[in-house]
Amino acid sequence: MTRKITLAAIQFTPTDDVQENIDRVAGFVREAAARGADVILPPELFCGHYFCKTQEEEHFARAIEWQAHPAVDQLSELAAELGVVIPVSIYEKEGPLYFNSIVVIDADGTPLGVYRKSHIPDGPGYQEKFYFRPGDTGFRVWNTMKGRIGVGICWDQWFPEAARSMALMGADVLLYPTAIGAEPQDASLDTAARWRRGMQGHAVANVIPVVAANRVGDEQGQVFYGTSFITDETGEIVTDMDRKEEGVILATFDLDHIDRARAAWGFFRDRRTDLYEILV
Repeated sequence: MTRKITLAAIQFTPTDDVQENIDRVAGFVREAAARGADVILPPELFCGHYFCKTQEEEHFARAIEWQAHPAVDQLSELAAELGVVIPVSIYEKEGPLYFNSIVVIDADGTPLGVYRKSHIPDGPGYQEKFYFRPGDTGFRVWNTMKGRIGVGICWDQWFPEAARSMALMGADVLLYPTAIGAEPQDASLDTAARWRRGMQGHAVANVIPVVAANRVGDEQGQVFYGTSFITDETGEIVTDMDRKEEGVILATFDLDHIDRARAAWGFFRDRRTDLYEILV
């Protein structure tokens, strides 16, 4: 039997009400599942407004242990009901530590564990180093009931070594929940096209489909540019959204065909690890 997988990305404008956002994501998940999705990706930190624009101590109260997080709890029940995989993006607290994390929920509702964002940005409008410790999990690939998925988080998507690591670990697809938009220091700077090109390059170099789910809309003056998309294994964008719309996009892939294509291109066969010098 041919292995196929249908991937979906959710794009929407969160409010700053946790339950309202969980309910909205649940609605999009139901829509995607009804259209045949196997793996459904919401955007980064969808439970509230993107709070990392400035450094405000009050925002640490948003963090919750992942095992007790309402989004994880409620979307686990939904995943089991619908038989879908949902990577859930949360602000995680573990003891005195704070992380930007993904909890991967399998299609039977089982939380498979947590990935903590490895690369943490720090710049105008995206002051995440104040809120998040660099992840301590390493890159992870999840052997779900629907396929092997690798999940990076936003800033991770700019790093080719993250994509290559997950591909080497056997990922069938790469997923990137995201929160990216305007650059407050330069109103003329629009990174949407290069944001896409970076991940299209990951698809090409690893012969793997890529899904990017971004938020959209104006959050107290910071505008997120949406343009969520799904590429095939050649880096071609097969479906996407614009800078304003909310909703769900889907694409289906033949994983056996992609495996053969990856082998034929020889990118993994011809890797020269003997020439690499790892700097610690």
